[in-house]
Formats: sequence, structure tokens, C-alpha cells
Amino acid sequence: MSVLCSKIMKVIILYRPDSEYARKVETFLHDFNTKYGEGRLEVMDLDSREGIAMASLYDVMQFPAVLALNDQGAILKGWEGDSLPQIDEVAFYTSETVRLGN
Repeated sequence: MSVLCSKIMKVIILYRPDSEYARKVETFLHDFNTKYGEGRLEVMDLDSREGIAMASLYDVMQFPAVLALNDQGAILKGWEGDSLPQIDEVAFYTSETVRLGN
């Protein structure tokens, strides 16, 4: 049985712009924005006050991190470490509605 869920509020990418993985994240963002349009992903500098708070709130331990959050702020899907998810997989969580389950 599948369940239709309400709109996903946001997909957040946490990373350090001056890190060894910055180029990989920025290429991912460029490719995502080219394919799906800008404004669908929220990018946070891990060293900013907001980025530190977000990492702490969601117990993110490895970076970069991609977090798909529902409209209540709960994590639907998360990826951590230098293996970034597929662009289409992230786009799924930016759509208006998603179907979860079988």
C-alpha cells in the first residue's frame, strides 16, 4: 500500500565551501539547477550559525550532507559523506507530492 504525502518543504545541502569536496557539491548544484531549475534546494554553509544549528538538530556527522525534510521538519531521506545522491533522486523529494510505500 502506498501513501500520498503532503508537499515537501525543503531539501537542504550542508557543506563547507572551502573544503576538499566543495567542487563536487558545487558541480552537483549546477547540474541540478540546470536540469530542474533554481530555488528548489537550500544550501547552507556548515560554518555558519544556521548550518551549525542544522547539523546539530539532525545529528549530521559526515559532510557534505543532503537532507530531505517534510513539512513538519522530519527527515524523509538523508545522505551523508562524499558520495552524493543521484540528481533525480533528490529531485523526487522536491516535487509537490510524493508517494511512499509499495
